[in-house]
Amino acid sequence: MDSRDFSIHSDIKNVKIYDDFWNSITELVRKEVIPYQYLALSDKIDGAEKSYCIENFKKAALLKNDKAREKYPVDKWEYTDDNCPKESFHGWVFQDSDAYKWIEAVGYSLINHPDDELKRKAKEYIDIICDAQLDNGYLDTLYIINDNDKAFTNLRDHHELYCFGHLVEGAISFFRATGDRKLLDTACRFADLICDTFGENKIKGYPGHEIAELALFKLYKATGRKEYLKAAEFFINERGKRPYYFDIERNSHSIGENYHYNQAHREPRYQTDAVGHAVRGVYLYSAMADISKETNDDELNSACHSIWDNITEKKLYITGGIGSTVDGEAFSYDYDLPNDLAYCESCASIGLIFFAQRMSEAEINSQYGDVIERALYNTVLSGMAEDGKAFFYVNPLEVLPEASHRDSRKRHIKPVRQKWFSCACCPPNLARLLSSLNEYIYTENDNTIFVNQYLGSRLESKHCQLNLKSQYLENGNISIKIDNCNRPFNLALRIPQWCDNFSISKEYQIKNGYAFIQINVDCDISIDFEIKPRLVKCSNRVRSNVDRAAVMRGPMVYCLEEKDNGSDLQMLVIDKNTDFKTVGEYILAKGKRELPDSNLYSNYMESEYNNCTLKFIPYYRWGNRGENEMSVYVRI
Repeated sequence: MDSRDFSIHSDIKNVKIYDDFWNSITELVRKEVIPYQYLALSDKIDGAEKSYCIENFKKAALLKNDKAREKYPVDKWEYTDDNCPKESFHGWVFQDSDAYKWIEAVGYSLINHPDDELKRKAKEYIDIICDAQLDNGYLDTLYIINDNDKAFTNLRDHHELYCFGHLVEGAISFFRATGDRKLLDTACRFADLICDTFGENKIKGYPGHEIAELALFKLYKATGRKEYLKAAEFFINERGKRPYYFDIERNSHSIGENYHYNQAHREPRYQTDAVGHAVRGVYLYSAMADISKETNDDELNSACHSIWDNITEKKLYITGGIGSTVDGEAFSYDYDLPNDLAYCESCASIGLIFFAQRMSEAEINSQYGDVIERALYNTVLSGMAEDGKAFFYVNPLEVLPEASHRDSRKRHIKPVRQKWFSCACCPPNLARLLSSLNEYIYTENDNTIFVNQYLGSRLESKHCQLNLKSQYLENGNISIKIDNCNRPFNLALRIPQWCDNFSISKEYQIKNGYAFIQINVDCDISIDFEIKPRLVKCSNRVRSNVDRAAVMRGPMVYCLEEKDNGSDLQMLVIDKNTDFKTVGEYILAKGKRELPDSNLYSNYMESEYNNCTLKFIPYYRWGNRGENEMSVYVRI
């Protein structure tokens, strides 16, 4: 078997999730998050920052054919009541994308749970959106409202192609759910305009914020129209060539410009490190993985592997977070993973999951499923409150509320989740990912079903019907029932990176981190992954965590909170030889607390300690009990 044997994710309509833990999350998204975000996009949540999103589409529809209307500047990233007229565009330049991501989440939700009222609300938004489109297919409310003559003149900063990308993804999701083509046709008209505008002997530009590449590829797969594939390839191949397009559109030189921020410092096929804005990066890398697989582009494939290795071996937090610095919301240098300054944007971990999924479909290797699992159970889940009505944009690994309020270097660190954000990319991104979890459990090719994530679920495959019952988080036990086996095939079970001991009831062979089992008839298979708390250390090249360790159990990272352990968490030390005790979702461990020293400086002497019990909670649950200190890493 070639490790690069391709597979594809199972159709979301053929996978149903029956999992106590994950059903509670997806039901929260369906019943609380999606309706809450509907109100947020309509500016109907008291005390929350205004979105202006739907209001902008309504304005655009009214103004698009008014030739005599006043024009307004398009020279800012954010347009507020304080810096622009009431009649002009409001919000961030990418505000349109929030509605598109919400519609994408709705589409996935409708596939899993038909809901006539939710479909009606989505179609109401779709009508408003489509009414704003210009006759030539252009659709971006900033330019339609303020000055359409400036369209496509600031690709670096103004996100038209980024918004287009989310339009496409929302349109495809809603079409798959309902068969309604209205938004899909709108997206195709905009895509046709992009194909007519960009390319050889046309505008040789590319997006400042990537995702159009990924979306054009999806649109090609959904419609079969190769011009969309060619446009995606063009954007990737043109990126980073000199002279830099972003200089050309400004009639300037790149002295002092940071093209690493946009991953435009060199052509993507020659990039080796993850650099710049983390969300932009993983969206680009995801498209590169798609296109390298589709076109057998070995150079792009090699670049994807180099970048992947750089992320996972030198720039990945234990929680699955990426983008360690607030400066540019960006990847930093190798092994720079500070805990109390970490950015770890929710969107970045979601984009990492997209990248990992595409790598897993292009190459059989369990490491991709391991990274999806790490990000999903930790940073992604941390991004949303237990009631689904507050969100983290930033997901740090250490929090001191006083520092968040008083230290300007840490103002991006919020000690509690926020109702909404004027820059609200993360909440709808969470909703669309969690509503589409069905797509991340299984992949298939002609002779193999790969079990990549252990969510209780049923798969209707061309090979068989597969029912998976999961006690993965409780005790590591999995049972699989194969029914209606109509042909011999391989069942490949991912062996989680965290698991040192496991047993499988059938004969198996390990290849690339998967246990392969030959299936010829209906059968039952039981799997037992030994799951127990453990201490995990960082490389000593990560300066923040020398002589510190984190507690994990299975895929979940745990943390200390002040509510359970008192203030000054830096005083706590865990006993390296402790016998962990698991009580429900909590983990108890023996430790000690260093007694405080009121002298700022003194001659060195051994510290004094009192024995204590440390109480750890799952990282994703932190911050749900009000402001308090939190730390993932503890002294050892």
